[in-house]
Amino acid sequence: MQDYGEQAMMALNGDEAVAWAVKQSNVDVVAAYPITPQTIIVEKISEFIHNGEVDLEFVKVESEHSALSASWGAALAGARAFTATAANGLALMWEILYIVASTRTPVVMTVANRALSAPINIHNDHSDSMGARDSGWIQIYSEDAQEAYDNTIMAFRIAEEAMLPVMITLDGFTISHTLQNVSVLPDEAISNFVGIREIPRIKLPEIHGEKEVPLMLNPKYPVSIGPLDLYDYYFEHKVQQNEAMKASIPVIEKAHKEYGEISGRSYEPVHMIPYRTEDADVVILGLSSAMSVVKKVVDQLREDGKKVGAIRLRVFRPFPADIIRKELSGLTAVGVLDRSLSFGAEGGPVALEVRSALYSSLSKPAVYNYIYGLGGRELSPKLIAKAFNELLEVKVEPENPTVKYLGVRE
Repeated sequence: MQDYGEQAMMALNGDEAVAWAVKQSNVDVVAAYPITPQTIIVEKISEFIHNGEVDLEFVKVESEHSALSASWGAALAGARAFTATAANGLALMWEILYIVASTRTPVVMTVANRALSAPINIHNDHSDSMGARDSGWIQIYSEDAQEAYDNTIMAFRIAEEAMLPVMITLDGFTISHTLQNVSVLPDEAISNFVGIREIPRIKLPEIHGEKEVPLMLNPKYPVSIGPLDLYDYYFEHKVQQNEAMKASIPVIEKAHKEYGEISGRSYEPVHMIPYRTEDADVVILGLSSAMSVVKKVVDQLREDGKKVGAIRLRVFRPFPADIIRKELSGLTAVGVLDRSLSFGAEGGPVALEVRSALYSSLSKPAVYNYIYGLGGRELSPKLIAKAFNELLEVKVEPENPTVKYLGVRE
């Protein structure tokens, strides 16, 4: 492992941490449109460009739909491309989300999670990125500003090796606007880690043999990307896309391992991080910044002799079903936190995935779904303790899925 010297400890909010990661990652093109609470990311990047601290092209566009379209076009032309958005901006990108993923284009995007309208709300929940969970993007959720920085850097490696777009999330305002200590690696370390984007090559059939060309838009080597694809081949291409998502699991793990070697920060196990689960009877599983509070409550309840634990899910897509089954096997009960609703379903998106993963498990725990924090409402330690104590009373799996609302007025 090369010694790059000491890391710089900087006071950054989550948005600024992402901007620093982009600055250091040999990015060629950033296309973005401002939306709270993401705006600081692209403002900071534009500041870096203005000051001559980074050499990249910033494309100012008229909407989020155009921001992702421009990022997609740049990536297809061989550039390393980045964008960022939140909430209604992500919703406006909807058409292009699927196009980027279906054309296997390695765009990296940060989403500062924010509630969707209506009514209008600018604060944090996960309804925006959860709504995009089936669009074909790898999704990695960050707990704090440090992880948002680290995840963004690793995302470029993951996207380009897996040939899939990557969505990195951080909780709006809770992380995006909160000042934290962030350990920033030297520019050289990150530049060497991400390298320069390598364009894969493909073989085109020719009358007299095969011709190998770069998989990119280039007038010297004309190729069609995303052409008309009817029922004769569309089905097969969608299956291939799904297989690529599954195949990204070792790619994600490899990037984390190698990043840990240069940074000294390990997110092992990569897909989900258990906390005091070795002898736990019940656990609470969830995403992002709320799990910092859950861990504090675990410590408090442990002092009272209660066998509780926590699991923070980091990678939501591809969903780590095998790891979920193994980690939750033998528990009495698990409470699954969801900061979004799946309207008309029997629970939130994370709980639905967990129940599905556990369906055929012989030693599955009872699963309780707790919806919390919609529109930025606080999840207090008192509410978490209430959920833990309820789980400790569970003896058998309920006959019907149990969905409860933490902190809502009845």
